[in-house]
Amino acid sequence: MTMTPDPATIAWLDQEDKRTAQTIREHGTTIEYVFGDPSRRLTPFAYTVGLFGMAHPELLVFGLDPRTTSLLLNDLRDRVRGGRDFAPGDVARFDGWGHRVTFEAVPNPGEIVFAANRFYQRPDEVSVDVLQVTYDDRQGRFPWQEGYETAAWIQPRPGTFRAE
Repeated sequence: MTMTPDPATIAWLDQEDKRTAQTIREHGTTIEYVFGDPSRRLTPFAYTVGLFGMAHPELLVFGLDPRTTSLLLNDLRDRVRGGRDFAPGDVARFDGWGHRVTFEAVPNPGEIVFAANRFYQRPDEVSVDVLQVTYDDRQGRFPWQEGYETAAWIQPRPGTFRAE
């Protein structure tokens, strides 16, 4: 049974849709940031909305604060707008940030990128494509490498995370 949202929720969603569209028109993407709860081992995460309209998967990152997230995703967005097409296994580096990132396919995007699917009017089962942006630790190791120093729940492996 599908529930119809109440009028206040409908009005809020209409305003959110307008804000999203305006931000994408001005900047190419918007970033959907979801705060985590470390006491419950829920990592913060964020993803772009707008790259799908440029024929590129949306980008998803876990475990970063809002400022770092914005700098990272906006840098990557600018690279895509400049003609870069990221694919699983690619590695990117950044001026002023001592980490490398790699890109991994997300097998369950419909369970995570609700705002992107809403914007593109895609049902979750036919979700927009998403690449997880996975960063290395201070020693240059990625989460699947031995000795990785960050707790596994902070950067979950693709396919193991579902938004609540």
